[in-house]
Amino acid sequence: MVRQYLTVTALNRYLKYKLDNDSELQSILLKAEISNFKRHSRGHLYLTLKDDKSQISAIMFVSSTKGLNFNPKDGDKVIVEGYISVYEAYGTYQIYIQKMDLDGVGDLYLAYERLKEDLAKKGYFEESHKIKLPLFPKTVGVVTSPTGAAVRDIINVINSRFPLTKIIIYPALVQGVNAKESIVEQIEKVNRQGLVDVLIIGRGGGSIEDLWAFNEEVVAKAIYDSKLPIISAVGHETDFTISDFVADVRASTPSHAAEIAVRNYRDVLEDIAKYRERLELALNNQYNSALKHFTQIATRNVLKNPLRLIENKELAYANLYERLLKVNPVNIIKNKQERVAGYLKEIKSEYRHLLIQRNSNYQNLIEKLELVNPLNIMKKGFAIVKQDDVIKKHFKEIDKNKSIVIAIAGGEVTTKIIAMEGKENE
Repeated sequence: MVRQYLTVTALNRYLKYKLDNDSELQSILLKAEISNFKRHSRGHLYLTLKDDKSQISAIMFVSSTKGLNFNPKDGDKVIVEGYISVYEAYGTYQIYIQKMDLDGVGDLYLAYERLKEDLAKKGYFEESHKIKLPLFPKTVGVVTSPTGAAVRDIINVINSRFPLTKIIIYPALVQGVNAKESIVEQIEKVNRQGLVDVLIIGRGGGSIEDLWAFNEEVVAKAIYDSKLPIISAVGHETDFTISDFVADVRASTPSHAAEIAVRNYRDVLEDIAKYRERLELALNNQYNSALKHFTQIATRNVLKNPLRLIENKELAYANLYERLLKVNPVNIIKNKQERVAGYLKEIKSEYRHLLIQRNSNYQNLIEKLELVNPLNIMKKGFAIVKQDDVIKKHFKEIDKNKSIVIAIAGGEVTTKIIAMEGKENE
């Protein structure tokens, strides 16, 4: 019977397949010690995990290192979470780390997250509560260990950037069981004294246990209640504590805090030089503009011959005087009176003419009326016959059975009709 052989590649591929499909190996939690730690230029971490009897190769890709809360190094006791697989090219199996914490600090991280969430709900991290840093603080306070490297870094940076700034050190414990009370006491003291313009609190790097005082709620409350702006500078750039979130400004390191607190005097001198240049330019522009305006005024004809200005003013005055005379109320009233007198004279003349004309017309009408006045006719012997108050114009209109009224000059006569004679065809 001929046995079938495998290639190395096929074998490694088979082993990889078996491991990748074993659910027990795809999510394991491993407790070990780091050795042979190396950081690749691309950011990947290569290390060996070991205990007192065995070891295993491990790799942590750069995409997973973003969640690290410490800087791994040889000798660190860690708890890692990841999966097992085979690297086909070399036929080696290793653990691919997805999460890594220092052994013994898991409870601290949980406490850190709980407090962070609780303070966030209370508004401790709100931007509206944060105080703006002064541009040129006269005095900077520092709450930290008086013997640590952090205080020396802060002093050196401030003295090199702005030597005129005064520094007051408020010594405090920054590590250990009594550190939180010491830090709170100094923050409250700084606020009571009111000697500084801005306060830096912090310390150098260390483990999460070393930095824990800055994760205490009493420290967070003291920072929140401070009436002075506070810069939190705890540990290294990758370290984040509760005080960093509560403080008005977070600095990545103590040196960075000093850089934030005071400006570099060289930058200030450059700004002054720029402001001076801008001021000189603005003054020159204003001077040139004023000089141009002055030249324009100085070259006017009126300044060359001032008498002409007086003459023009005199002419304007004379014109104004004439206009005032025209609108003088006395003259206006006088003119109006003269016009009213003229109108009155015209009205009287028209009235006399109209009266004469109307009187003449009246006489003519009277004469015409006299010509047709029946009374005048009656005086000549004529009479008017009426029956039932109706003037009878013809013989046929008279009812012989009724009395008639005869109007003659001087009165009326009522009589009965005895007989009537007339022409039938008239």
